[in-house]
Amino acid sequence: MTRTTTHIVEVAFGDCDPAGIVFFPNFSRWMDTASLSFFMQCGVPPWRELVKTRGIVGTPLLEINTKFFKAATYGETLTITTHVEEWRAKVIVQIHRITRARVDGGEDLICEGREVRAFVNRDAADPDRLRAMPVPEDIRLLCS
Repeated sequence: MTRTTTHIVEVAFGDCDPAGIVFFPNFSRWMDTASLSFFMQCGVPPWRELVKTRGIVGTPLLEINTKFFKAATYGETLTITTHVEEWRAKVIVQIHRITRARVDGGEDLICEGREVRAFVNRDAADPDRLRAMPVPEDIRLLCS
């Protein structure tokens, strides 16, 4: 079973479009932040440290999909839960659920996101180029 982490977002007025609902690209931004938060909450050192010590640049996106269920607006607190759905040789599939608490104690599902990310390092022959690398076993263990 993989670990699940939580990241909290306070929706600001500037996150919304003229209709007063969250402008959709902000959900991608928040999921990206939740992805980094996932690794750090699992005990993985920051990418800026790993690039120096192990050559791991990070986990750039290969694919993203978001399904929206309800609108959100400024002044609301959203909770993003994140986990790894699938570990592949060089790639992970992360799932993000963004919810809003209700007064009755339940929650509204705002959206779900699925991200496919590759672990990458710099190509030895061309340092300006990134290449996929095997998922480090110690990172997989920290996040499982």
